[in-house]
Amino acid sequence: WSFLKRAHQVSIKAAALMYLVLFMTVFVDLITAVAVGVFIANLLTVKNLSQLQINQIKEITAPDDGENSLSYEEKQLLKQARGRIFLFRLGGPMSFGAAKAISQRMGIVEKYDVLVLDLSDVTLLGVTASLAIENMVKEARGKRRDVFIVGATGRVKQRLEKLKILELLPERNRVSDRIEALEQATALITGEQSHINSALAQENPIEVNSAAANLDQTKQ
Repeated sequence: WSFLKRAHQVSIKAAALMYLVLFMTVFVDLITAVAVGVFIANLLTVKNLSQLQINQIKEITAPDDGENSLSYEEKQLLKQARGRIFLFRLGGPMSFGAAKAISQRMGIVEKYDVLVLDLSDVTLLGVTASLAIENMVKEARGKRRDVFIVGATGRVKQRLEKLKILELLPERNRVSDRIEALEQATALITGEQSHINSALAQENPIEVNSAAANLDQTKQ
């Protein structure tokens, strides 16, 4: 009775579930009431756990994305990349609740040149979430994007190895430290830009020399 007196103080969902079980106990039977109550309670628990997992997923493309856990060096590397790196951070236990959220991000991978999957803070990786990660890696590779997997250790690494997800990437793209992945990703981007600039200079040497002369005059 003490709980019934305070039922209005708990969440609406919990109170509604309790009254439903009481109603079914009186007008149906106890076994059915308990079965329905347990089933609905499990659904609510799964929903809450899924939301907690989704909250652990972070998308970072710029140093000012509000991610306080990035170091100064990491922010500088993202700044140099000019929004061409997609840092996708996962944390905590990742199971079927996070799989849907991971799959929803696959469509935006093609907007960036490099995908960095950071699993450093993942404590548990379920099969469904692993398959979602595999699909994301394959999608990025299919779009000719570079992919790095960071911080896969222990049971998380074993899961990825068992599903042969790590084999999708060359060994140099499987690193233990996030800053190492960002350094390699930035080097790929800046190196590609330098190659493009060099090719343009060879095709249009007169225009490049003219631009350089104008720059020198401006400095003077």
